[in-house]
Formats: sequence, C-alpha cells, structure tokens
Amino acid sequence: MSVKPEPASALFAGPFALATLSAPDGPEFPALVTPDGQALDLRAAFGDGRLTTLDVLSDWETALPRLRALADATALARTAVADLRVHAPVTPRQVFQSGANYRQHVIDLHVAHRAPGDDRPEDERRAEAAEIMDRRAAEDLPYVFLGLPTAITGPYDDVTLPAWAAKPDWELELAVVIGRPAYQVSVEDALEYVAGYTIANDLTDRATVFRRDMPQIGTDWLRSKNAPGFTPLGPWIVPAESVTNTDDLRVTLRLNGETMQDESTKDMIFTVARMVAYVSQTARLLPGDLVLTGSPAGNGMHWGRLLRDGDVMEGTVTGLGTQRTRCVAEAS
Repeated sequence: MSVKPEPASALFAGPFALATLSAPDGPEFPALVTPDGQALDLRAAFGDGRLTTLDVLSDWETALPRLRALADATALARTAVADLRVHAPVTPRQVFQSGANYRQHVIDLHVAHRAPGDDRPEDERRAEAAEIMDRRAAEDLPYVFLGLPTAITGPYDDVTLPAWAAKPDWELELAVVIGRPAYQVSVEDALEYVAGYTIANDLTDRATVFRRDMPQIGTDWLRSKNAPGFTPLGPWIVPAESVTNTDDLRVTLRLNGETMQDESTKDMIFTVARMVAYVSQTARLLPGDLVLTGSPAGNGMHWGRLLRDGDVMEGTVTGLGTQRTRCVAEAS
C-alpha cells in the first residue's frame, strides 16, 4: 500500500531530478524527472539495460552534463510519474545519521527525557541543555552514528510500526547524497563531493533509545531506528546545483494535516559542509551514500503525541518535494 502525493504545480526546484521508478508490476529503473511530473527512463537514454540510480551517482561527474542535456531534449518519449510507482531514490551502501544537530530540538528532547530522580524545574534543565549545545558548537564535534540501508523505504509507502515499539516518533531531515568518493576532505571542499539532496524521515522508537539495563553503554540506535521501513526516503534527488542555500531550507512535517515540525536549517549546530567533512575524517564516503543532517524541533516526544495506526505523515523540505507515508500497526 502507498499514499500518493498531492498534485503540485512543480514537484521540486530546478530543471530536473533523479528518481527510481517502476511500472506497477515492472522492475525498478533510474529516471530523470522534470518538475511538471514527466519521467525519462535512463536505461534507454544511457544505453544500459541494467543501469541503476546508484550507477548514475557513481559516475556523477560524467552523468551530470548528460542529465542536463536530456532535461532539455523535449523530443524524447516520457511517462507521467503519476502512472508509475515511486521508490526510494537510491539504495545506498552506507547511511550516516546525525544526532542532536538542531539546537531547539535537542533542548526539547533534553527536557522530555527527564532522568529518573531529576526533579529540577524545566527552565533549569533547558538552560543546562543550551549550555551543552553551545559547548558542542565551540568544540566542533558533531554526533554521528550508522543506520542500515534495510531501514529505507519509499516516499509514499506504508510504514509498519513494530509491535515492540512503544513510542514511535518522527524525525524529518534534510539528507545529503554523495556523488564522489570522499575521504578526509576539508569543510571548504566538502560540498564538491555532494551530488544532491533528498528528504528522509528518520523514525525512532523513543522507548528503546536508551539502554535502561546498561545505562553506562548509552544509546541503542540499532533497535530504536532500524526497523524495516523506518527511513522513508525521497521522492527525488535534486542536484546540488539546484539547491542554492542549504543553510536556509524549511523542514516541515505535518501529521494528519497538522503542522508538527516547521523549522529552518538555520537552527543547525553543524552545517551540511561540516557534517560531510566530519564523517569523511573517519569513513570513506562512497557515491550514493547518505548523510542525514538531523531533525528540528517538534517531535512527538515534545508534543506528547506519538505515532499510531492510521497516522499519515507528510514531509517537505524547500525545493525537494513532498513525501507522504501512512503508519500501519504490525499484526500481532
């Protein structure tokens, strides 16, 4: 099952984007999509019947000018995206996730996750969290952990809420898609390794984030974030050249039509360039890899309203389109 997007005058910013599509009963294929909702099958355009979106990203320097030319080639046969199924735009080899990267979000979570026995007033705990954020920014230390590609699902697919997940929550994020191998790159050069951007909803079960049985170990990201389908991705990869300012994009999530998250990436503690550079100091980033940049304030823990069966989440990021997913409780 899937929830189709609402009609829009323009699906995304810029002249074209990358997508992974399929006919209702056919195989997935990489596609160039134009803002008016028309798709061009890149297997035929590139003369490779086995081409994938990851292949396109793996040769991004050569592919990008070809995609620009194809976007202008109006004589080529296209298919309406509305007649196709939209999948996650890429299947990455590596997923890097950022925690605690929006100042107000971290302060809200710090207050919501009250430690046992902590009876201090809320304003005192908020002040403590703000001080921690200022210190992290000064020390220039982002917090990054690994996600699983198997948690990724399509931008309009149903999301199964596992029976064991007592507090499933949403976390809409700007996601960076890598276009060149990157290892130990500088902040100044980091954006040169980015192919484009997409949308990710990094769902989290708040009940399993912390190991209560072994608090000295800390967080359990495997269980809390990596259930199948817990990372709706897409719908499109919009090339970096069409995203003019990643430091001022609006990240908005609506739950059943009600706005829950609505914040600018200005509230990020660490910029996109800083996140990419930081990850590359330890890991070798590969084409198609994702760097999720954190989620702004307005999560379910803040509102006291967590996900349940039948909820519909609609997530948008400026210029990147809209994803729309429905929550379905796992059968007992």
